Amino acid sequence: MAATAGGPRLRAGLGQGSRGTARHGLTSASGPAAARRSRPRSRPAAPPPATHERRRERGPGPGAAPGAGAAPGTWSRRCRTHRPVLFPLPQELLLAAAFVSDAQYNRNIPFKTSPEAVRLYYLYNHWIMRTATYFFIFLNLSLAVFEEPAVYPLPFLATSLVEVLCLLVFFGRLTHFAKITPRNVFWKDTKNICIMVAILLSLTDLAIYGALRIYNIKSIRWSRIARPIFLINFAESRQIRRAFRSIRNTLPEITYVFLLFMFSLLMFSLMALKLFGERNLQTAEGLPYFRNYLEIVFDLYVLVTTANSPDVMMPAFDFSSWYALFFIAFVIVNTYIFMSLFLAVVYNNYKKHLKNEIRKLAYMKHRKMIEAFNLLKEEEGAQPVVREARWKQLVKLVAPDISNSHRELLLRISDDEQKGFIDKKSFVQLADLLNIQVITLKIRSHPLGQWMPRVYKSAVSQFLRSMVRHRGFVWTYDAIILINAIFIALDEETPYISYAEWVFLALYIIEILLKVYTYEPRVFFGKNQFWNWFDTLIIFAALTATILNTTLRSTTKYNSQQILDIVFILRVLRLIRIVDSIQRFRVIMNTLINIVPTMLTFGGLTLVVYCIFAIIGMELFHGKIQFFPVNSNAPYALECGNPALKDSLFARGKYCKNNFNNFASSFIVLMELTVVNQWHDILCGGRPAKLYFIAFHIVMVIIIVNIFVSFILEAFFVEYSLEKSEVETAIEQKIQELGMGVQEEVLQDEQLLDNMESAEHDLEGEVGTKTQPRGLVFKIASKRYRTVDALLQRMFEAEIPPEDEGPSFEEILNLSPTAAGPSHLTSERAV
Repeated sequence: MAATAGGPRLRAGLGQGSRGTARHGLTSASGPAAARRSRPRSRPAAPPPATHERRRERGPGPGAAPGAGAAPGTWSRRCRTHRPVLFPLPQELLLAAAFVSDAQYNRNIPFKTSPEAVRLYYLYNHWIMRTATYFFIFLNLSLAVFEEPAVYPLPFLATSLVEVLCLLVFFGRLTHFAKITPRNVFWKDTKNICIMVAILLSLTDLAIYGALRIYNIKSIRWSRIARPIFLINFAESRQIRRAFRSIRNTLPEITYVFLLFMFSLLMFSLMALKLFGERNLQTAEGLPYFRNYLEIVFDLYVLVTTANSPDVMMPAFDFSSWYALFFIAFVIVNTYIFMSLFLAVVYNNYKKHLKNEIRKLAYMKHRKMIEAFNLLKEEEGAQPVVREARWKQLVKLVAPDISNSHRELLLRISDDEQKGFIDKKSFVQLADLLNIQVITLKIRSHPLGQWMPRVYKSAVSQFLRSMVRHRGFVWTYDAIILINAIFIALDEETPYISYAEWVFLALYIIEILLKVYTYEPRVFFGKNQFWNWFDTLIIFAALTATILNTTLRSTTKYNSQQILDIVFILRVLRLIRIVDSIQRFRVIMNTLINIVPTMLTFGGLTLVVYCIFAIIGMELFHGKIQFFPVNSNAPYALECGNPALKDSLFARGKYCKNNFNNFASSFIVLMELTVVNQWHDILCGGRPAKLYFIAFHIVMVIIIVNIFVSFILEAFFVEYSLEKSEVETAIEQKIQELGMGVQEEVLQDEQLLDNMESAEHDLEGEVGTKTQPRGLVFKIASKRYRTVDALLQRMFEAEIPPEDEGPSFEEILNLSPTAAGPSHLTSERAV
């Protein structure tokens, strides 16, 4: 952990430690090299006025209106924080910060570069504005819960006022977007047109429905189906739009496979009609078997999903065992071959179009960083660079919440040789550097070491602490957790099992006390120590519940185990810690964790499809099925309120609660259809209902679920094949060079504490041979860019030469999936 002998250490005056040394900064050793680096350098904090003029002559940034200037001396506020900037910021710095922020978060919104537009752009991207937009989008979607047919009915006036409020917010957000976007770009953007049309249609429908309601004329709220448009088309939902683009681009190839599949289905249905139609066979319900061609097509379509297997085969199989060969051949061809072809086609096209999207993002990100560099660059000899002072101003503006020590660490990575400036290649990596979360921890001595040093540093105490830090201690408690899980599964009414719970609780409490005794408490319960908090809270809850449960049993006739059972269920979750300690399991779990944010994209996609089909289903099937309690004497209670369902599979299966009488019930039915098990039994309403459910199955199961599976496949391929990025490796190397960090891949959470404990021993010193105290420990906590899309983006960015400014924004947006790169790039430059 310490620097090599005689090797230079870096000084960054970030504060003073409790012992009078630079404990809050990056310390330096004496020596000629260190002295040269520590000498102050006089350089301008901003380029001279002539440089500003040259920059303005280069023209406005992407999407700027002709003649849009850039006033260099404007007052501004940081839109990412609530604190005002108390000094005038040059317009170039504000604009460069906007470009870097866009590159950091992969935003590709074209905006004007005038001072007013840049300030509005900062406000547009503020987290409060984005959160408010999402809130009103989901509020607008949730109105279906309170509108007729409602789960919780509200007066029409109340729901209509809320909807008008939501539409006003959407219009205001769209107007804000129009203020920052060039006019020609705004009116060519399809998503803006869709939002305006959806607002107009919603207001028109609301007015018509309200007027007809006054005269007691029943009508349909047909505009509700357009509400998901707001979730898709606002700029914040770019991931959902990308998913819809993938579906749209994949549809042509899926169509060809689907037509072949339907041809196969129709051919097999025709063969089934000829094989079984004239045999006078009957189903288990006494109905004719395979005599109607359209019914055969539907039954075999259901068989493709395996939902009615083997029921659909049994009448023919009972007649002759040889007929089973027909159904076996059908399942092999249609279920295993064609359904696999659907997945293969979807995955192939998804990957192709995903690569195109990633290539656009990579070029856009690279281009924005180059634009930011060009705004701030100065000449250092013949080399364009960004001065250290301007770089610090930029980072403070883009990421005002990171600590000074973290900022100094990023500076030392970008300016590795401490020349006082950052070159173009290092500057372009700034967006990725900001996306890597680094934990900055102060090394503190244990309170017991200060209160009773002789006892805490005694031989017995050191042996105890070394035992707790040993890997065997963790293995021992993993075994105890497994044994405890077995006891939980046994009959708790047995006295010995009941008493054993107290033994396990005592062992867990001893574990926590030993760890708090060994590790510094403020570090042990740090905000990033998830397992420590989890274990402590579970053990405390189990102790409280056990005491409460025992007290209630002894003082009252209370015999319930509910409180204790809930805590026991939570305690079983400690088994996850064992899974996380195994390397191969941890890779899988890390993959799942990394793809969770992107899985939310498919959650939004599913929400859109569910909303559309739920609203259509309510309009088509509302009131056709009623649910009655078990002992109800109401007419047609056994037929779900519909005489047409008498003796049907639907009524006999007691599926009456599966209906479209409100928004919540509709969602549940659609979820059951997505799972596809017994989905044919849920059908009601004749052929129109069958067409509705088949359409939902094609859209949701065949297309969207296959795209989701494709994404999971790509996620695992990327996670298993890619190593750490160059940017992350550079941070870890610099942390190690400074002698104040730990390698994430080598050390786990407990070992991080071990490392800090050994560093604490170094701080104490024994005979004056130890190094100077180090006040900080850095650790890479999370890699926000390590989602699948971002990892693929990092792969493609490696193909872009650092000196290449890349294509223009217009060329980037027009890249086709089949193009290897922009038309003006040669193969040599793209390598």
